[in-house]
Amino acid sequence: MTVNSSSPTSTPLWHTLELEQSLRHLESDREAGLTSQQVAAQFQRYGPNELVETKGRSNWQIMLEQFTNIMLILLIVVALISGVLDFIDLRSGKLSPGEIPFKDTIAILAIVILNGLLGYLQESKAEKDLAALKKLASSRVRAIRDDRIVEVDSKELVPGDIMLLEAGVQIAADGRLLEESNLQIRESALTGEAHSVNKEAKVVLPEDTPLGDRINLVFQGTEVVQGRGTVLVTGTGMQTELGRIATMLQSVESEPTPLQQRMDQLSKTLVAGAMALVALVVIGGMIHLGLQSWKELLEVSLSMAVAIVPEGLPAVITVTLALGTQRMVRRHALIRKLPAVETLGSVTTICSDKTGTLTQNKMVVQFVHTSSTVLQVTGDGYDPEGAFHPIDANSEPSNY
Repeated sequence: MTVNSSSPTSTPLWHTLELEQSLRHLESDREAGLTSQQVAAQFQRYGPNELVETKGRSNWQIMLEQFTNIMLILLIVVALISGVLDFIDLRSGKLSPGEIPFKDTIAILAIVILNGLLGYLQESKAEKDLAALKKLASSRVRAIRDDRIVEVDSKELVPGDIMLLEAGVQIAADGRLLEESNLQIRESALTGEAHSVNKEAKVVLPEDTPLGDRINLVFQGTEVVQGRGTVLVTGTGMQTELGRIATMLQSVESEPTPLQQRMDQLSKTLVAGAMALVALVVIGGMIHLGLQSWKELLEVSLSMAVAIVPEGLPAVITVTLALGTQRMVRRHALIRKLPAVETLGSVTTICSDKTGTLTQNKMVVQFVHTSSTVLQVTGDGYDPEGAFHPIDANSEPSNY
């Protein structure tokens, strides 16, 4: 038997240890659990039992992200230049009678701001909804501390705690089984396998045993299907297997969606064309009309640039995606970023070799066979709604 114990602070391979070795390593007692002093020391060392996420986006970040499109940046620049020119005319008294100053600036900025507000309102609401869901995820756990059974918040679990499991419990931390009675755990959230795993406390496994075959361990995020068990908590928070998966997921860089890529390409083409047209008009006009006409030439070229750029396109796309997001919300799907709606709409094929991970993991009675009759049961899921309809027992099952 090989134990990874090169230093006092190293983490052993828990599935390779005997029960008493595991308890000694964490200075815990099978019957009495940890003392209050030990719990405080462990909590100070390991922190709360929760997954640490990368810092969420602030409201300012969400708002600024709405104006990073190069097309919108061009519109903002054109609006500012137009405003400066109108200001110069207003100061010099060159405005025509009845002409409204800054009308172009106001019109362009109104479209840009409307686009930004629509995106901000939708994405900020999604962030708040996600935060609310996370608050609901906290659960209570039965554990042994100071030689008595107590109920503690899952965030307060520490390595060395003795955790009690029973059917229906969502396991709150990784641990080494100490005792079990007909214990079966569904580990599909971690391994992808839909079938429940029979656990055994007394076995000692080789070092190279795959994660899904470590039947003497339990893992955070999995669910007890039946039986009972007593577990020595060995890992909490980001030190769990689920925490390691979270670390890998948070290190993945997000890529632009197909719509964002096409919009970026279109924006660059339009902006490059608009800038080339502005330069051509200004330079060509100054060669033919002289330097004194630069202001008129600039106004004409800016008008042409604004005409080239479809300033309504970002707003139309944002509104369309927002409508799609609202339809998804009505179907109980929370969309964090607007472009994700388009990405979901682009999916044509989903390939999977797993059962249970893409389904609801529930079974519904549809027919009841008795000695005298067959009843069809209507209804769906766990809702207490439905009826029993008698069917001719002599008919073929395929006709039910």
